[in-house]
Amino acid sequence: MDKQTALLLLEKMMLSRKFEESVQYYFSLGMIHGTTHLGIGEEATAAGTCLALHPGDDMFATHRGHSAAICKGVDVRRMMAEIFGRETGVCRGRGGSMHIADRDVGALGSNGIVGPSVALACGAAFAHKYRGEEAVSAAFFGDGATNEGIFHESMNLASVWGLPVLFVCTNNLYGMSTHISRAMKNTEIADRAKPYLMKSFTVDGNDAEAVFDTVTEARDYAVSSCEPVLIVENTYRISGHSKSDGNQYRTKEEIQRWKQRDPVRLHREKLLARGIATEEEISLVDRQTTEEIEKAVRFAIESPYPKVEDIYEDVYAE
Repeated sequence: MDKQTALLLLEKMMLSRKFEESVQYYFSLGMIHGTTHLGIGEEATAAGTCLALHPGDDMFATHRGHSAAICKGVDVRRMMAEIFGRETGVCRGRGGSMHIADRDVGALGSNGIVGPSVALACGAAFAHKYRGEEAVSAAFFGDGATNEGIFHESMNLASVWGLPVLFVCTNNLYGMSTHISRAMKNTEIADRAKPYLMKSFTVDGNDAEAVFDTVTEARDYAVSSCEPVLIVENTYRISGHSKSDGNQYRTKEEIQRWKQRDPVRLHREKLLARGIATEEEISLVDRQTTEEIEKAVRFAIESPYPKVEDIYEDVYAE
């Protein structure tokens, strides 16, 4: 891996981690309302996947989509303002944590429903194919979504129509509080591509470089063959399912084991061990990302709330 890409992966993961830690902190102070679904521990899946995409590619995130949005290029200041419910937010404060979207960078949205990203990605991929563009549509979804009907319908549709979709499963082992082994007999999610004669990859989702290389290969295949691909990125969320999650369904020992495989720390150690970057260069990235998040928080807090009289703006149906 070249130095520029390696450092960019580190930067995006650090930025994502610090963004979510800030959201967690200000939520605890009562300054952020609603709920939030954090992906602390899953940063390598977002960074490795999104940095392997090209500018013309589309990306659909899940309700746990902060890192994916950041890594696809959404402005962190406007993201923070959105989560704080401010008018300067990326969706003018109307969407909040679960509905980050920015068409200008190809982040076509996330939502709180389980699995819809896969169907939406089929539509975007059809548009790319229809226009003759060498582009793909990537859909993030969790292991729990692979048991939804929309997942199988979309896999079948993409296969039959030959759509350049990257079905990206962030397998963090839990669908809310249900372990994967209690929800499916065969826990090898990549096997679910076989009935659709679809190419599949399985990768260590805590290894940012491995994710980047895998998604790069998958994207090249999808573009050249105009066929869908299933990518299973095995990872783990250190944070709970949502802010109301008491983590009663898993042990502290299990969480601690996975903390030893923190993707940010693993990537940092890899850069140092290979001589790709120095301690000084990594410290610089650390400082810069901290400053960027601090500026984002100040921007959000100082921004105005939406006006009540503007409540019907951007509403397409009443």
